[in-house]
Amino acid sequence: MLNPWRLRLLSKLDTLGTVRAVAHDANLSASSVSQQLAVLEAETRTQLLERTGRRVRLTPAGLMLARRARVILDHMETVEAELRSLNEEPAGLVRLGAFQSAIHTLAVPAVSRLAHPDLEVQLLELEPHESIPALRGGDADVIITTTDFVELPLGPDLDIVPLATDPIVLVTPPDAPRGPAVLSAYANEPWALDMPQSYMANLTLRLCRESGFEPRVVCRFSNYLMTLQHVEAGLAIALLPGLAVDRHYRVATRELATPVTRTIAAVVRSGTPLRAGVNVVLEALRQLPELPELVRLPSSP
Repeated sequence: MLNPWRLRLLSKLDTLGTVRAVAHDANLSASSVSQQLAVLEAETRTQLLERTGRRVRLTPAGLMLARRARVILDHMETVEAELRSLNEEPAGLVRLGAFQSAIHTLAVPAVSRLAHPDLEVQLLELEPHESIPALRGGDADVIITTTDFVELPLGPDLDIVPLATDPIVLVTPPDAPRGPAVLSAYANEPWALDMPQSYMANLTLRLCRESGFEPRVVCRFSNYLMTLQHVEAGLAIALLPGLAVDRHYRVATRELATPVTRTIAAVVRSGTPLRAGVNVVLEALRQLPELPELVRLPSSP
């Protein structure tokens, strides 16, 4: 019989790419992970891994089993939740990942509206470049992300529930000019960016390059509040989602002369029926609070 724990390790290898990364994620040694994957090969009587230099990669059979394993594990979680709750009440653990600016504005209000004593929701702060692999790898059940991350597109293996659109704005010290901003006018300014390969860092670089210049990056922060503090002090300017701009900071926000928005969506894995707990979390997210930065998208029928 297939062992669910070993199947999860194989699925992690497909997502994370290396045995060392899987070991770190599972709090195991690399040799323990390799040993368990070898046992899985013996159980299936199939070569699942092949060595290329000092690394291993999945064979076509290993890749197929890793992708099917996600469906198997999702189905097992569904069955376990159903057994815990024969009266069809939401029960069990739902892991909700959300990017930084959505934690307190979207995720926390949604969770606080839930009133199911046997349902536990675990909030995870995950930026899009982290949450999408986490969802695919089974480390999150629902994520709040953007559908506009060009470098990490959402495929047919995921179901998308659009929630709202959020404008991208130029954030400057409070004494800056008003009105729509033309980015090329800021070619010589110091810029604050998010961490490399994150959604906002990649978007900022792309928009600046399309405007004909390479931004002079003077700092990188993974925390939007630190970025706002830096801008407030007159040390940099930044592009941020409107939802990320905390009104407690003395900064000016300007929409772009060529408007740019991001679509905010709740995303789940496709292919298996959703657990009752996941469904009630999705429904709570659909009932967004009225936020001035967001344009509410109509709910799907």
